[in-house]
Amino acid sequence: MIDTLFLVAILQIVTATSILFVWVVRYKNIIQEFEQYNLPSWLRDVVGIFKLSFAIMLLIGIFDERFKIIGAGGLSLLMIAAFLTHLNVKNPIYKTLPSITLLSFSVIILLSSFM
Repeated sequence: MIDTLFLVAILQIVTATSILFVWVVRYKNIIQEFEQYNLPSWLRDVVGIFKLSFAIMLLIGIFDERFKIIGAGGLSLLMIAAFLTHLNVKNPIYKTLPSITLLSFSVIILLSSFM
């Protein structure tokens, strides 16, 4: 049987890698999205700093539980905000799905710390 800690570590890697990919490799899409939603560039920068920081904390959290809790908790809050933003601008479900998925992963990771 596969160990639960191993599965949670895989979720941490997948979640962190997804965030890092979108906010580093596909950053031009982030710029366009924030402009399309009429959100200020300073907010985009603040969100990016937090998302990248929390993603790195998730990776460190594989070895140190405290970082896992902070990273997963922070990403959960940011993904709730992303989901609500997608709803507010009436995006189609395919654009909302990544925030729901990453929110789910972050909550599972967070809850694993308390089980």
